[in-house]
Amino acid sequence: MEDNKTLHQQLLEAGVHFGHLKKKWNPKMLPYIFAEKNGIHIIDLNKTIEGLDEAAAALKAIAKSGKKIMFVATKKQAKEIVAEAAQRANMPYVTERWLGGMLTNFTTIRKSVKKMLSIEKMLNDGTLESVTKKERLTLTRSKEKMEKVLGGISQMGRVPAAIFMVDISHEHIALAEAKRLGITTFAMVDTNSDPTKVDFAIPANDDATKSIAIITQYLTAVIMEGLQERAQMKETEDDNQEEESDSQGRGLEMAEEEGEGGRRGGAGRGRSGGGAGGGNRGGAGGGNRGGGGRPGGGGSRPGGGGSRPGGGR
Repeated sequence: MEDNKTLHQQLLEAGVHFGHLKKKWNPKMLPYIFAEKNGIHIIDLNKTIEGLDEAAAALKAIAKSGKKIMFVATKKQAKEIVAEAAQRANMPYVTERWLGGMLTNFTTIRKSVKKMLSIEKMLNDGTLESVTKKERLTLTRSKEKMEKVLGGISQMGRVPAAIFMVDISHEHIALAEAKRLGITTFAMVDTNSDPTKVDFAIPANDDATKSIAIITQYLTAVIMEGLQERAQMKETEDDNQEEESDSQGRGLEMAEEEGEGGRRGGAGRGRSGGGAGGGNRGGAGGGNRGGGGRPGGGGSRPGGGGSRPGGGR
């Protein structure tokens, strides 16, 4: 509750609750309007906090999954704020002019980005030193022009998973392309806009610099938390994989040692069995041969002895 009170006070001080004139309101914003004062609608900050919390939870989950979130704000008072926030979170952004087909015709846009990067590479490695000064100047101006519009999406390799916008009435082309591709939409919605056009509407003043800054910075902090949690999860998974590989290696070593021990034991038993067999054969053979020779010899000796006395007589 204390965090909500603090956030409520911060939103109040930033002027998030100031809406548009009553004559410019959109009737679908009625649930988010607290009162009317001096012909100006006052936004219910409790509804703002509810929408902010829902949007923050969804954005954190998207960032944690490793997907990209595009920031879009081409209004003068929102350009620098949104660009700095997107750069801090390492997310793509568009703060100059929204090119038609930037999402629905992303393949063609990507070709322009590759051309811009190739010109930048040639300027840096000195490849254009051999061309004329006029040609080099033309390429430099072309690169600067493309970088102004496409610089924020130069590292975006595919269509983002979500898009955050400031003032959906001003960014209606980006909103239409996102809806067509089924991209999740988040937006600051003022009293002159239709909140049903976006998936996550944050009722807030989308004209004041302080209001845009506090909402954008709050969501950026949540996105960075999701990115940090993703990095920690990766580190934990890497550690677990290393432990598993170490345990598997130790298991293989133990299995190899047991196998070598078994082979040694089998070889020893084979040698001892061979010695026993040899002794049996030797004993049996020797006994048979010796027994057969001794009776023969004994029989011949008495015969000889008997013949000798007879001769004497």
